[in-house]
Amino acid sequence: MAGIYTAVATSTGEGRRGGRATSDDGALDVALAVPAAMGGAGGGTNPEQLFAAGWAACFHSALKGVAAERKVAISDSAVVAEVSLQPNEGGVGYGLGASLHVEVGGVDQPTAEALVEAAHQVCPYSNATRGNVAVDLTVTVG
Repeated sequence: MAGIYTAVATSTGEGRRGGRATSDDGALDVALAVPAAMGGAGGGTNPEQLFAAGWAACFHSALKGVAAERKVAISDSAVVAEVSLQPNEGGVGYGLGASLHVEVGGVDQPTAEALVEAAHQVCPYSNATRGNVAVDLTVTVG
């Protein structure tokens, strides 16, 4: 099946250790660096930050879409995605862990939780990581 949209990005240089990531349309052009928290110099972004930003934006859109589909008015919503690089069991390679903190205003807690669970079922990032990345979902109403 043909895709609706295909993003194209290229990593050059040393990858996360001092390279660049650019998109084919020039909208994305970022320096990459190992974060200070991992013993690097910092001063650039990293794959985990880029993944967290994409997932937060995608999940937020899914939340808004689900609410609109159900004709539920929400306000002051936000999604904070935390993506953690973690060593795999046995010490070979790395994997990811994630926490999605979702803030929803204008509804009660059960409604917010139902919307978030529905968004988690339709968000492409959630679908792509399901079964591969442990995800902790928290929902706060405001």
